[in-house]
Amino acid sequence: MRPAVSIFLLACLATLCGQPTATVWDGVYTNDQSSRGKPVYLKECASCHGDTLGGGEEAPPLTGSAFMANWSGLTVGDLFERIRLSMPEGRPGTLSRQQNADILAYILNVNQFPDGKTELQRDTDRLKQIRFLAEKPEPRQ
Repeated sequence: MRPAVSIFLLACLATLCGQPTATVWDGVYTNDQSSRGKPVYLKECASCHGDTLGGGEEAPPLTGSAFMANWSGLTVGDLFERIRLSMPEGRPGTLSRQQNADILAYILNVNQFPDGKTELQRDTDRLKQIRFLAEKPEPRQ
């Protein structure tokens, strides 16, 4: 079997089996989306997580090595659902899916993951196709 065909079949199989097919290093949000997320973050999240996402007395940081270690290996969908179902503190579920996606795009931007040409989706199933990896993977050959 030719290498290109093998790679295509593996990608199809991964999609069918529900395995993530992209990573946060693939440019999964846009700069415009991150820019929309910043003021929402500052209004809704910064009082607990800090203006620079560094965490607070009782809220964990959303940047840095502890954050990366906590989420590495999971999916962007897992993080999206955590935000959607439990934030903001005391008012979970009050933000729209779009606001949550924009906040998540801002968090990815602050953590220096590259932006891309397509906005981060609001659909959890699609977001579960994006693996959160703390370290940039080696290029595929």
